Amino acid sequence: MRRLTATSVIVLVTAAVSLAVTFFYGQNEAFMRAGFIPARASGIGTDFAAVPVWLTPLSSALLHAGVLHLGMNMLMLGYTGRDTEQAVGAKGIAILYLVGAYAAAFAQWLPDPQSITPMVGASGAASAVIGAYSLLFGRSRARDLGPIPAKAVHVLWLAAGWTAINLMIGYAFMGAGVAVAAAAHIGGFVAGLLLAKPLARWHFRIA
Repeated sequence: MRRLTATSVIVLVTAAVSLAVTFFYGQNEAFMRAGFIPARASGIGTDFAAVPVWLTPLSSALLHAGVLHLGMNMLMLGYTGRDTEQAVGAKGIAILYLVGAYAAAFAQWLPDPQSITPMVGASGAASAVIGAYSLLFGRSRARDLGPIPAKAVHVLWLAAGWTAINLMIGYAFMGAGVAVAAAAHIGGFVAGLLLAKPLARWHFRIA
């Protein structure tokens, strides 16, 4: 029997928890109790939390605002995670996902530390995997830019492109009254860019 990959385990666990909350529990209450809330991370309004504040970047990744939100995140994670896991290993993909979740939460907290809007969804953590995938498997056409080597220019272009895309998406959805955690997506993606090569080297060194 073929063993499940770490990516598949993350997808299955996330889907199971998210669907259970969606169909059997009050979403709004779950979001307030287990979502990442910047104000709570700043020490404001911690009494209502069911999950310790320092764990909410992870618990929030298990919650989604409906089946479509869940499906989009898991599709992107499954697609990019499969190949990325081949390059960084099961431990590497777990590290990417965990660090990505915290990087996403920090990026969401940074512009508005007193926000009481809960952030939910695995897109920030998945963005770290997407960032690593983009760097490891994307074709680079970058050249040296003065003293900046081509490899660094490539990373900067990827970060700039992802940032621009997410800011435009966030702005577009804002007009429709839908909140998108664009900062979290950017924070997770940057974490993936920074971790991709070190994790790949570590994986092949211990393989």
